Amino acid sequence: MTVLRVMLGAVLTVPTAVVVPAAPAAAAPYVSCPAVKPPTPPPAAPSPPAVDPAQAAVGGEALATAGLTIPAGAPMAPAVTATSWLVADLGSGAVLGGCGPHEHRAPASVQKLLLAAALMPRLDPAQVVEVRREDLSDLDPTSSLMGVVAGGRYSIESLWLGLLLKSGNDAANVLARVGGGSAGRQGGVQAMNDEAHRLGANQTHAATPSGLDGPGQYTSAYDLALIARAAFAREDFQRYVATRVAQIEGDLGTPSLVLNHDVTLLDAYPGTLGGKTGFTDLARQTYVGVAERDGRRLAVALLGAETAPLGSLGEAAALLDWGFSLAPDASVGRLVGPEEKKDEHQVAAVRGERRGPAVEWLSLPAGLGLGAAAVAVLVAIAWRRARRRPGHH
Repeated sequence: MTVLRVMLGAVLTVPTAVVVPAAPAAAAPYVSCPAVKPPTPPPAAPSPPAVDPAQAAVGGEALATAGLTIPAGAPMAPAVTATSWLVADLGSGAVLGGCGPHEHRAPASVQKLLLAAALMPRLDPAQVVEVRREDLSDLDPTSSLMGVVAGGRYSIESLWLGLLLKSGNDAANVLARVGGGSAGRQGGVQAMNDEAHRLGANQTHAATPSGLDGPGQYTSAYDLALIARAAFAREDFQRYVATRVAQIEGDLGTPSLVLNHDVTLLDAYPGTLGGKTGFTDLARQTYVGVAERDGRRLAVALLGAETAPLGSLGEAAALLDWGFSLAPDASVGRLVGPEEKKDEHQVAAVRGERRGPAVEWLSLPAGLGLGAAAVAVLVAIAWRRARRRPGHH
């Protein structure tokens, strides 16, 4: 495997957002989240299910709110369009703040992180599997796709790259079907729900492996932080999600593919380790990402964002800046997951030959800076992508 590393990076400078002051805590138990009104109102959507009171206070009583929760004396959180968000320290497990952290929201493609957390421990990356027509039959060709073809043969590693670089809904279907064993794709979805339960992400229910909208499919910002903590603890996941370009060589008639990473904060926010964007008409823009600074590794999860004025990436950068500005011991609660222990999953061999298509990695570490003009470019690209593929990320 050839590895090529090229230095290319930029610092994302986020314009100061308009802050809506919160009411004093003594005046009322509910504090409105600082919010920016998007220039175009989102379409009407059905109300999400109510939060079970038993789940609302998981992680701490301060998290049992549909409004804002931040540490006493902390600077006000930035105003965003996201209707729910959370910032957490993945090292200590401290929740630094959030807006409706346990509120139910549709996930869109950030649900692919749960697919990875559930099935990466089970699937051998060197195994080769054949794509079936059923894997592609229910996918809109204008949706986010890796580009696999029926009858094509791909390594599991290649499919993970397609899932995380291109948000491939086709890759998600194949991985779920293979990981589901005799139960097929639904078995893979069940494995996702089992993993969510194991992690303590009890407000998360997957109906599709890709995050495309499905019946009864919801998550929460708190749950997504738990899922991100599990995924980013894996070296292979970190390697995949930090890859900018991957060349998938064809094998036995399978066409070659060049996978360029979708727009993320990798080359725009210093210290970014990786992230995942999402969009559907119901979910709006979603994002989960992790960045590291001065030994602190923070995760941000946001749901229900709009494309303007900053989009999910600009809002994530603003929330990360806010999180890194807080004292290391600041918190309003903590991530309550399973006890840390050695992964007991055995690698399950996937039927097929060991020899797989070659994968050439091009990894571009984040670093240097762009000015505010880069923000406009980044937001514009994300906006165009959402407009080009409505409802299918």
